[in-house]
Amino acid sequence: MPQPAQSLRKKAAPAASIAFLKAEEKKSLLRLITCGSVDDGKSTLIGRLLYESQALMEDQLAELKRDSAKARGGGLDFSLLVDGLAAEREQGITIDVAYRFCATKRRKFIIADAPGHEHYTRNMVTGASHAELAILLMDARKGVLVQTRRHAFLASLLGIRHVVLAFNKMDLVGYQRAPFDKAVAEFRAFAKNLAFTSITPIPLSALKGDNVVQRSQAMPWYKGPALLPFLERMPLPAPAADASFCLPVQWVNRPHADFRGLCGRITSGSVAAGDELIVLPQGHKARVRQILTPAGKARRAHHGQSVTLVMDREVDISRGDVLCAAEAPLETSDQLEATIVWMAATPMLPGRRLRLKLASTTVAASIMEQKYQINVNTMEHMASKALRLNEIGHCTLALDRPIAFAPYRDHPAMGGFILIDRMSHATLGAGMIRFGLQRAQNVRRQKLALNQSAHEAQKGHKGAVLWFTGLSGAGKSTIANELQSRLYAAGAHSIILDGDNIRRGLNRDLGFKEEDRVENIRRVSEVAKLMMEAGLIVLVSFISPFRSERRAARRLIGDNPFLEIFVDTSLAEAERRDPKGLYKKARRGLIKNFTGLTSPYEPPRRAEIRIDTKAQSAKIAAKHVLSELRARGILDKN
Repeated sequence: MPQPAQSLRKKAAPAASIAFLKAEEKKSLLRLITCGSVDDGKSTLIGRLLYESQALMEDQLAELKRDSAKARGGGLDFSLLVDGLAAEREQGITIDVAYRFCATKRRKFIIADAPGHEHYTRNMVTGASHAELAILLMDARKGVLVQTRRHAFLASLLGIRHVVLAFNKMDLVGYQRAPFDKAVAEFRAFAKNLAFTSITPIPLSALKGDNVVQRSQAMPWYKGPALLPFLERMPLPAPAADASFCLPVQWVNRPHADFRGLCGRITSGSVAAGDELIVLPQGHKARVRQILTPAGKARRAHHGQSVTLVMDREVDISRGDVLCAAEAPLETSDQLEATIVWMAATPMLPGRRLRLKLASTTVAASIMEQKYQINVNTMEHMASKALRLNEIGHCTLALDRPIAFAPYRDHPAMGGFILIDRMSHATLGAGMIRFGLQRAQNVRRQKLALNQSAHEAQKGHKGAVLWFTGLSGAGKSTIANELQSRLYAAGAHSIILDGDNIRRGLNRDLGFKEEDRVENIRRVSEVAKLMMEAGLIVLVSFISPFRSERRAARRLIGDNPFLEIFVDTSLAEAERRDPKGLYKKARRGLIKNFTGLTSPYEPPRRAEIRIDTKAQSAKIAAKHVLSELRARGILDKN
């Protein structure tokens, strides 16, 4: 009996949907980013692509028409499809990275719209880190700008090898060829030292639609492809066929005593049951007994898949460790050379303690040395001791423990990291590892015959660090000298590390800029630790104006006695005393970066001892500190 036409349509509809989904699955996916200077038309171009590729729903198109009428008074404003934040629409600029998906008959696209404003360069780095191609826009009236060069350099640095040089707003220069040719020549000259495989220049008008989807009749002199057909046909980079297996462990799943699975996403290569893996940085080895995926058990898993691996034996492993093919492990090191893009308003200063996050690993880190800063206009290497917002430099990092890594150019997932503030947890910078330092593999802590306990037993008291901090002229050195005399009389072994004396020798190469002050305190902290380990009571008398460096010194001393002694004196009183005449010179402009006047002093919030020098003499203050040492068991109470 024939079925009604309505029943046939119901059966045909699911079949058509399934066929459509299967066809979509077979399409290749291209991830791209639009970047360039502010107001070059990135959002308008993406909106035009979405519109022309018929990726908009009816309600989206209706909303676009309403918003365009409200914002512009007529015509479609395609930038409104991408600029989703209220602040973006009010200012007419992109702030955050906006991601959009569209598909044509040939290919699927994920498009990241990066902000062009210099202040939001950090967001461009985020979008570019996942892109395979960059559309670098230029305003036809302005040509190559500083931000054009910066974004091109960052795209190259982040591993993007293909660039479309989109020369936008051609309608505003009468579709003339001369500005286009001039800008292309200038950009190619700049980019000759970058790592791009291909640079494809396309003149277009995102607003009018010229050369976006179809070749424009307004520019008969241009013989190349329109933008969308080029994007549809560009060959995609193929994953390296010989890449070895790597999986950063995200989670150790142990729901009961009979199951222990290692969960994570494969960043390169493939793995099969029976493969021998090595756990880094520990070096333990085990074989894969079972592979579990969201679809169930599998005999093999490949790059990009999220899996749970069950090993043939229990090994010491936790989140942050890395599983690699035993025959091709990643490198491990606690010292790295890296290129860093600084993203914070506060400058990057060598010596300050940060957190470094790479894949699933988070470790304490500090920038030991900035080798040079990179001028994004000329690619020149410039001498510099600090990086400021949006600046790029080549630096040496020291970590508190070894981590597994790969050079970023070879393995972005295991070579790219972010730097995080220890207190606020804000992202401060992004980095790309170049290589591990060989000297890190050659330097090992030497085990000494006599440890700290032996030295303390010989001296009859504990080693300790007493950290005197306060303004210049507060009386730190006077009190430290008085205290040392009392310690000597009590038979205790001590030494004074005084700021002026240290700067005459060990730190004579340092000035008084913020980055120099940070390094000054880092060095003296290391010296104080060595002397404390020899059983001495170390009296450190430094202004040490920044809390972060005093916290770093405390962390370095660890569980050993560390007493922060705040010699509290008002600026007016310190200036009235002015024993060295420094305040007078600073007032006359003869001394720059003088603490309390032209450079800040951050008083301790929870010092172990506070000394008010208006209420206490140096002798009384020293007696008080001595009593505190006895009360804390550092000195014998007798």
